[in-house]
Amino acid sequence: MTGNIKKSRKSIITARVVDHHEVVKNHFLMTLKVPIDFQTAVPGQFVMIRVKGRDEPFLHRPFSINFLTSHGTETLIGILYKVIGKGTTIFSRLKKDEELYVMGPLGSGFTVPSDRKKVALVAGGMGIAPLSFLAEYLKRQTSFSEQGIEEVVCYLGASTSQLLLDRERLENTCSKLMISTDDGSDGYHGTVTELFQNHVDAYADSDSIVFCCGPDPMMAGIADIVKKYFIPCQVSMEERMACGVGACLGCVVRAKSHGDQQHYMTVCKDGPVFDIRDIIWRQE
Repeated sequence: MTGNIKKSRKSIITARVVDHHEVVKNHFLMTLKVPIDFQTAVPGQFVMIRVKGRDEPFLHRPFSINFLTSHGTETLIGILYKVIGKGTTIFSRLKKDEELYVMGPLGSGFTVPSDRKKVALVAGGMGIAPLSFLAEYLKRQTSFSEQGIEEVVCYLGASTSQLLLDRERLENTCSKLMISTDDGSDGYHGTVTELFQNHVDAYADSDSIVFCCGPDPMMAGIADIVKKYFIPCQVSMEERMACGVGACLGCVVRAKSHGDQQHYMTVCKDGPVFDIRDIIWRQE
C-alpha cells in the first residue's frame, strides 16, 4: 500500500449485521454488510456506528475496521470491539439481520513506503484491530516479494493468553507472530513493548518500518524505542469522539510544531494514523 493516504468520506449508510459473536470474554466481532464503495477503505481507517431505530446510544461510536472482504457486489467489514460501557453493551446484544447507521470510511490510513523490506506490527490488546486489517491487506493485495516486503512480523501483547485477539488470522497473514502476556501465560513473560525492544536490532536498518496501536503507555514506550533507533513508525490512535469529522474537538491530541511550540490535532480528522514522532506522549 503505497502512495497517498486515504482520507475521509462522510456519508451515512445503512449496514446489516450478518454475523456477531463473542471471540473472547467481553470482546466481540461484528460483521456488517455495507455498500460496494466501502471496497476503497484502507487499513487504519475507521467508522462511526449507531443502532438504527433506537434512541441510544444517541451518538455514533467510533470503531477501527478490523477486516474487509468483497465477493462480487457484496462487501463485508469486521468490527472488533470490547464491551466497556453502555453503548458497547447495547451493541453486544445485536442479532443477525439487525441494521445500523454507519458513517465512513473515515480518517487517514496507514502508508507503506515502497522502499521498506521489513514490517513490524506492534499491538497491545484491542490495538490489534486496525493492524490485523493491515496484515491481511498486504497479504491480499500483492505478495510480499512483489510489494518489495520480505517479511511482516507481528508482536501481539495482552494481559493474559485468554485475551489474545486475532491470533489465528495473524498466523496466516504474517511471516511470524511473536506473543507476549503480562502474566506469562503464553509467549514472552512481560509487555509487548519489552518484547519488541528485545528484537529491535532486526529493524535498526534503513529498510524497516513499524506500525503500532494500543494503550497510550505502550505507544509512548514504542515511541521512545523507535526514536532511539531512528526507525520510521506510524501509530493508530484511539480516542473518544462524537462527530468523527473534526467538528466537536472531543478527540484532540497534543502534537509537536517547529522549535518548542506545540499544537493540537484531532484524531478523527487529522488521523487516526500519525507519525509517532509528531505526538507528545507525556507531559512536557
